[in-house]
Amino acid sequence: MVSQHLFEESARASDASASGDESVSVIASCVYANGKRIADIPIDDAGKWTDKEGHVVWIGLLEPDGEVLHRVQKQFGLHSLAIEDAEHAHQRPKLEQYGDAIFVVARTAQLIGHRVAFGETHVFLGKGYIVSVRHGASTSYTAVRQHWETSPYALAKGEDFILYAILDFIVDNYMPVLEAIHDEVESIEDRVLTKPMTSNDLERLYMLRRDLLRLRNAIGPLVDVCGRLSNTDLPQIQSAMQPLFRDVTDHVRTVQEKIDGLREVLAFAFEASLLVGQSQETVISKRLAAWAAILAVPTAIAGIYGMNFKYMPELDSPNGYYWIMGLMLCACLILFWRFRKSGWL
Repeated sequence: MVSQHLFEESARASDASASGDESVSVIASCVYANGKRIADIPIDDAGKWTDKEGHVVWIGLLEPDGEVLHRVQKQFGLHSLAIEDAEHAHQRPKLEQYGDAIFVVARTAQLIGHRVAFGETHVFLGKGYIVSVRHGASTSYTAVRQHWETSPYALAKGEDFILYAILDFIVDNYMPVLEAIHDEVESIEDRVLTKPMTSNDLERLYMLRRDLLRLRNAIGPLVDVCGRLSNTDLPQIQSAMQPLFRDVTDHVRTVQEKIDGLREVLAFAFEASLLVGQSQETVISKRLAAWAAILAVPTAIAGIYGMNFKYMPELDSPNGYYWIMGLMLCACLILFWRFRKSGWL
């Protein structure tokens, strides 16, 4: 994960210097003509490119301040409420339409150490432009940009294709997180039947279940977002793009199913651990009860002959001691054999 962050910082710095923008929050600001990257442009010149036929401006921002966002707002005429949402994270996944533009919010996730960290991506899309704003834990979209720049035919489909590429990348990046959790869940499942969980195991199991719940809450609303994008009620989305957004919707549902499956396995592991613990407690209780019954016999006999009566028949017998000791030994051996045969010992 450290190397990933270093890669992002390096990409951010290189792209920022290439674009000529002094703000390090600007990862990239470039214009494409018929799918080919033709220039890196300053944000303050972005608006004039959107009216040119076949041109698309793609701006990528990383945790920008209000000044940068208001410069972007001025270029594309973005709604003030959407700009406010993009400046302050902690939004739920949603799709909102403001005039000729749409505003999309998606949650991102990364596994940092042993915990799932969440971030957000806000996307503004309108005729001839798309602006992506990243907050918190998120993989850099530089890889998306570089990948599709090798396929100008795909990028020539327009800004709605770039939105599809970003959403598909976000959903795909849930899978490494789920795979890491799946490996840990399998490890827990393998050892749960051999021994009861320790307090550390239970704490980790609880954290995993909580992370999975947060993952589900983060990705669940994305089904509705992609569903709206795959319908015809948004003029910013071409009908030819609807099958691609339906494909993203299928991927989101697949992730949901995996999350639900892992949560069920963790619930089973917890229940199985309780059953194993109860079973071992029952075995121990049986053994203690069996030994208590065995020891009760010599204790009772010794207690009887330990009474201070002057006249007791066996006390005057020369072999009385040996008879009593033999009786206690035989009784204990018989009880031991019976308990061993019944599985209590």
